[in-house]
Amino acid sequence: MSRFAAAAAAVWCLLYMPAALARPTPDGFSGLVERLSPAVVNIATDRTVSASARDEDVARQPTSTGAGAPESRAVGDIGTKRARSLGSGFVIEASGLIVTNNHVVEGAQEIYVGFQDGSRLSAVIAGRDAKTDIALLRVRPRKPLAAVSFGNSDEAKAGDWVLAIGNPFGLGGSVTAGIISARNRQLDAELYDNFIQTDAAINRGNSGGPLFDMEGHVVGLNSSLMSPSGGSIGIGFAIPSNTAKTIVAQLRQFGQVRRGWIGANVQDLTDDLAEGLSLSDARGALITHVTAQGPAVKAGLEPGDVVLRIDGKDVVDSRVMQQIVVEAQSGRVLNLQVMRKGRLMSGMVRVARRQEGAVASAASSATGNGSRPAGVGGLGFNVSPLTADMRLKHRIPPGVEGVAVTSVFPGLAAAENGIAQGDIIVEAGREPVGSQQQLNAKVAAMRAAGRGVVLLTLNRGGELSFAALRLPQQSVEKTLKTAGR
Repeated sequence: MSRFAAAAAAVWCLLYMPAALARPTPDGFSGLVERLSPAVVNIATDRTVSASARDEDVARQPTSTGAGAPESRAVGDIGTKRARSLGSGFVIEASGLIVTNNHVVEGAQEIYVGFQDGSRLSAVIAGRDAKTDIALLRVRPRKPLAAVSFGNSDEAKAGDWVLAIGNPFGLGGSVTAGIISARNRQLDAELYDNFIQTDAAINRGNSGGPLFDMEGHVVGLNSSLMSPSGGSIGIGFAIPSNTAKTIVAQLRQFGQVRRGWIGANVQDLTDDLAEGLSLSDARGALITHVTAQGPAVKAGLEPGDVVLRIDGKDVVDSRVMQQIVVEAQSGRVLNLQVMRKGRLMSGMVRVARRQEGAVASAASSATGNGSRPAGVGGLGFNVSPLTADMRLKHRIPPGVEGVAVTSVFPGLAAAENGIAQGDIIVEAGREPVGSQQQLNAKVAAMRAAGRGVVLLTLNRGGELSFAALRLPQQSVEKTLKTAGR
C-alpha cells in the first residue's frame, strides 16, 4: 500500500469509525410511545386539610426539587379545604398493580387512576415506603390492563437514551425524551438516595411516572426535579428500577418494607485510614462496631475489618455496604470478602430484620495535617490514665482499657479528625494501649519506621471508631535532621 493510500485509510478511520461504532440517534419514538402509553396512568388524590393550611403545605414536594402537581380548592364548610394532588404511575401487572411515588398518595382519602382510554378506577394503597418514596396501588379492572416491566438499572449508563411518559401539570399523556445524565446522585445525602439523573423533561406531575430505556423497560421511577422556577431545566431525577423492584416486591408481599440488618456500624475509608490499615487504596467499608449477639458477631466480623465485596459486588464505600444490607431480606445469606490486618478473608453473614430507626451510622473521617508539635507525637492531643471517675463520666464499660483524651488542640490532626475530650484510645496501630508511655512509644516507633499515619482505635460512649492521624511533616523532618548530625 502506498503512503498516500495508508494516509487516506487513516483519515477515513478517524472521520467515520467513531460514528459507525456509536449507537445511532433514534429517528423517532412514536413506536415506543404507542406501545408503552396504555400502561402509563394519571393519578389524582383527594384529602381534607384545615382551612388554615398554607397552599404550599398541600404540596408534597417543593418546586425546587419536587415533581408533584397539587392544587387546592375550598369545599364544604369554611373550616376545611379539599387538597387535590396530581401525579403519574404505571401498571406492572395486568390484574391491577400500579407503581407510583409515595408523596403522590400520602395522606390521600381517595385515589383515582385514569387510563389512556379515558376510563377511571378507584384505587387503594397496597403498601408504601416513605424512605424510598415508593407506593404500590391496586385497582380492580374488568379486563386485563396493559402492563410494563422493570429493566436492569445497573446496566443503564450515562449517555443512554431514555423516554419519560407522564402527567405534567395535569395535562396527561405527555412524552419527553433525553439521555441519562448521571447515575448514583445523592440529593440529600440520605442512605436511600441513589438517583438516576436525566435531561428528559421532568415537570410537576411527572412524579411516579416511568423512565423507559429504548427496549421499553422501566429503568427509573421519576421522582423529583431541580429547578429555581418549578419548571424543567433539564435536571430531573428517577429512582433506579433495581431499587424499585426490591421495594415493590416487599410491598406486594408484606404491605411494608422489611429491611435487612447485620448489627455492624461502618465508616468510609480515607487515604490516611487506608495507609494505617496497610491497604492499597481507600475502597471498602471499615467496621467500627459490632452489636453483641448480632449477625455480624455470629459471622466472626470484628471492628477494624474492611469489607471489600458482598455477593461479588464491589463495596466502594460504607454507603454501598449499607444499601446492600438494608435491601436484603431477612434470612438471606450474604457472601463477604474482608481484609483483616493485611489478610484477605471470606465469610458469610445471615441478614436479620432491621427494626426501623436502627439504621447503622456511617461516620466519615476527615484527614488532617498538623503544622506544629503539640501533645502526643505532635498530633494535637494529650492523654491521661483512665480513672474510675472518667469511666463514670464518659460511660466507659468496665472491660475497656486504654488512655483518656484530656485535651485537644484546635487546628491539629486530632481535632481535624474529630477526636474529642473524653475519647478513650484503646489501640494504636491495631495494638492495645494501656498507658501514655505505651502510646508515645508506639507513635515514636511508627515515625522511626517511616510511617506517615498513626491509626487509632477509639471508644466513645461504649462504641468503637477509627481515626487515622497523619504525623506532622515538620516533626518528621526535624527528627531526620537531628539524626543526621
